[in-house]
Amino acid sequence: MSPPLITHLYTADPSAHVFDGKLYIYPSHDRETDIQFNDNGDQYDMADYHVFSLDSLDAYASSPSSASANPPKVTDHGVVLRTEDVPWVSKQLWAPDAARRKGKYYLYFPARDKNSVFRIGVAVGDTPVGPFIPDPEPIPGSFSIDPASFVDDDADESAYLYFGGLWGGQLQCYQKGNGPEHFDAEWLGPKEPSGPGAKALFPKVAKLADDMRSFEGPVWDLVILAPETGEPIDADDHDRRFFEAAWMHKRGNVYYFSYSTGDTHYLVYATGSSPLGPFTYAGRLLEPVLGWTTHHSVVEFQGRWWLFYHDCELSKGVNHLRSVKVKEIFYDKDGKIVAEKPDE
Repeated sequence: MSPPLITHLYTADPSAHVFDGKLYIYPSHDRETDIQFNDNGDQYDMADYHVFSLDSLDAYASSPSSASANPPKVTDHGVVLRTEDVPWVSKQLWAPDAARRKGKYYLYFPARDKNSVFRIGVAVGDTPVGPFIPDPEPIPGSFSIDPASFVDDDADESAYLYFGGLWGGQLQCYQKGNGPEHFDAEWLGPKEPSGPGAKALFPKVAKLADDMRSFEGPVWDLVILAPETGEPIDADDHDRRFFEAAWMHKRGNVYYFSYSTGDTHYLVYATGSSPLGPFTYAGRLLEPVLGWTTHHSVVEFQGRWWLFYHDCELSKGVNHLRSVKVKEIFYDKDGKIVAEKPDE
């Protein structure tokens, strides 16, 4: 079992990126709370963000035991954004992500607004570790949680934002349309479509405008198909349907969209030929870990591919006190993600 990367704080939802040869991690920051566990996620009462960086993950490429004996040096760059820094936010700075485009760095974050509705904000900095200055209002047209940014390697550096989360993340409240004006409070709580013929709700994607602080066009459904039927995944297929924790990475010409199944506790992925989909379910990234949630990122660093995730080992199973971990992953000759290095 891999040891926690960060032990002086509880951290979760790690978004990892490589900028100028250094690995940066943008996680959420768990803190102690007396709020009891519930399906709305009220116990995840996070109030600020730290940024961390590493120069190497060589210890983890050998074995978890060697990483325990000789852990990599992780630099904590301190708090880069607080609840009180953002005028529109009331509470719960949940899972963030970051991007670089045209020399600027962008920190995307979800939070509840003054009406307790989740929106997505953005803060801008000149370096990967900030300082980040937040826009005074959320991104127009944004909603729900778990923003994941993706800057493609095309000539225009086309950029996209993926997002959405069920139950406490309120994605189920937008079945009438993709926008804050369609919020339906009747669906608040641990609810989602169910029953014969019901299809799973889709994660969302929007192309980011050139300023990286607004959407260039509408918010789209990111369609995930079942490979055996070519149809959208059923709502009651909780082993494969999208719950939260969107992430996009690209290897060669293949786009990999990965996500958490929530109440079944898997990390899974789907593949496609376009960042806008459709995607076809392809398999699991990670089996259930200790703790209720699983949230991750996938990144190539120094010639290897890495899966960042979290569990509750350090807190001995306290669900809202999580710790970031990492493990190496591999691809077989068909591009399928596997846990062990394939034979040459």
